[in-house]
Amino acid sequence: MFRAAKRFSLLKVKLKNTEPTGIRTISTCLPHCCSQDVVSEDSLCGPHSQFKEGYGKIIPPLSQPLPGLKLPPCLPDHVEECLTRITTLPNGLKIASQESLGPASCIGIFVDCGSICESEWCYGVTHLLERMAFKSTNNRCHSRVVREIEAVGGNVAASASREQMGYTYDTIRTHLPEALELLIDCVRNPIFLDSEVKEQLTKIKAEIRDVSNNPENFLLESLHSAGYSGALGNPLIASEAVIEKLNGSVIDKFVIENYTADRMVLAASGVDHEYLLSIAEPLLYDLEKGPPIKVPVSKYVGGDLRFQADSERTYVALVFEVPGGWRDEKDAIITIVLQNLMGGGGSFSAGGPGKGMHSRLYIRVLNEYQQIQSFSAFSTVYNDTGLFGIRASTGSDFVAEAVDIAAEELIAIATPGKVKEVELIRAKNSTKSAVLMNLESRMVVTEDIGRQILTYGCRKHVEHFLKAVDAITLDDLSATAHKILSSPVTMGSWGD
Repeated sequence: MFRAAKRFSLLKVKLKNTEPTGIRTISTCLPHCCSQDVVSEDSLCGPHSQFKEGYGKIIPPLSQPLPGLKLPPCLPDHVEECLTRITTLPNGLKIASQESLGPASCIGIFVDCGSICESEWCYGVTHLLERMAFKSTNNRCHSRVVREIEAVGGNVAASASREQMGYTYDTIRTHLPEALELLIDCVRNPIFLDSEVKEQLTKIKAEIRDVSNNPENFLLESLHSAGYSGALGNPLIASEAVIEKLNGSVIDKFVIENYTADRMVLAASGVDHEYLLSIAEPLLYDLEKGPPIKVPVSKYVGGDLRFQADSERTYVALVFEVPGGWRDEKDAIITIVLQNLMGGGGSFSAGGPGKGMHSRLYIRVLNEYQQIQSFSAFSTVYNDTGLFGIRASTGSDFVAEAVDIAAEELIAIATPGKVKEVELIRAKNSTKSAVLMNLESRMVVTEDIGRQILTYGCRKHVEHFLKAVDAITLDDLSATAHKILSSPVTMGSWGD
């Protein structure tokens, strides 16, 4: 403390000796705000007393701007919204973007194919393709791909689903040209080296073993296998015996058949559209257009799949079909609101006290039955169909009662007069806030642009969805729930 005080004392003397003669001190210019106003007498006693005379000369009061500092212009009261712009190249590939006026950009390529496009010769290839993303290409080895991404601080990701594939690259706006060139190279020109394929197959086998020990993931897979006949019944995570057939040639054939220009969208957030076109068009104009698309057929039939496991807890799910999927927009949106209205969760929530406590399943089930560890509504919606239902976990001696409770709760929301207006308002607000908060992320905006264009051929404005949510009534809720429950039931279980 003595050394610090000594240094400040020398600084004070230096400042006093170098003060320009034409500049008056703060205390002289502003008698109403002298140094004693800034620092009280009490704070200048003891070892700090030596700063008393010169303190006001060094630090101006917070109520005054710093001398010589130029303030930035005020922001306008209203800023024009950046709309999504779409350009279709002659080969059918769509390029879409939305400017966000931020320092970073996110680009993504989305392909209209997934596990629904698999057949017996290539089951599991979608999962393997996800793992093979950003590996060696005709122009780069894998280590070079990694080095180039790390050099610009980029963040890449790949995702596989039943209907679509996605590849994204998030980076600083100034690095957009090299990021876009690398992304397109990794999607267009992969070479699937045997060594890399074998490495990823080994990791996939480990994932498969993990899934069989993960009840929730296993149930989701089993519900599709039992509930659908056709393409949506294909496993997203295939068995070990099936993936043994996969190799670089199988992957290459699948990519050639499905990664065609008319089934791809280049989406971007935080990018000027004309600038994006100037970079992307020369890299994509020669991508071949594929033959007419044969839409894979899926039929919901319902069913039952049970897996015996040595566990103290049993997991069970009860689901029904959402007919029409996203193409029946009104019912799909009502389904999402239904999920938020029913809510649910676990008997212990890591999110803190009170999280989700106002939802129906918390109030009517989790607060009433201590035997139930978790109880929640969920939905999975696809282009033309979907699943909606309840999943629960409980002790093996309470499974039958848990299934009865799930059935009663589903019947209740389909019965007119059983849902209160305040519950609907809360569910609608929850749905809208979730949508708006998700769209604050560049990566979510990019994914939303790509996936909407693959589904609808355009990107619908967020206000369109918010108005659709606001328009939902209690009658709409019960009517859609009744339509869903009129389909055959699908049930899956894991445990004793």
